Amino acid sequence: MVEDNFIPKLAAAIRSERRQNLIDAAWRCATRNGYQATTVDDVCAEAGVSKGAFYGYFTQKQDLLLALLEDDALFYEQLIERLTLGGKPGIGRLRAYAQAVAQRSSDPARVQVNADLWAAMLTEPEVREPFAAAVQRRRERLRDWIEEAAAEGQIIDMPANAFASILLALTDGLLLHGSLQPSAFRWANIQKALDLLLAGISS
Repeated sequence: MVEDNFIPKLAAAIRSERRQNLIDAAWRCATRNGYQATTVDDVCAEAGVSKGAFYGYFTQKQDLLLALLEDDALFYEQLIERLTLGGKPGIGRLRAYAQAVAQRSSDPARVQVNADLWAAMLTEPEVREPFAAAVQRRRERLRDWIEEAAAEGQIIDMPANAFASILLALTDGLLLHGSLQPSAFRWANIQKALDLLLAGISS
């Protein structure tokens, strides 16, 4: 009975690993060339697999875009989960979240890839809808932190959902501006400015 259950689980784990290998290869290709210029052939060559293997996991390039967006969203969801379970107070979580996002945005390669992904996302409804759902989940968690911090008297009372939206727009907007003018600002200073912003709402 144990052997019968073991084989399918192993097969599923291998399939998941190979799919992730293709996603990681796509990130590397998009980092070098931009997402729009990256082809399925490029991804297959980078991953060391055939096109037939690629189409065993994705039916078209757009499916790969969805996977990249999901992979990026997973980073934020795991970050939020770690901070939620980490014992920091609400204002501490917000500060740690803003710092982590600014740090991630300081990587020029990831900034450029995300700019390409946003451009594709805005013109493709099949991509925009799951992306919007991921952002909504993030907004709800940030809203919960803000409400908690306000209830505990750590920050001033404010419309929590609105401030969560502002914080998301700030971090996402900074990332996109970073792709437009990489030398326009220093990310260390951005982190300091975000700290000051959050300090300004402390009660």
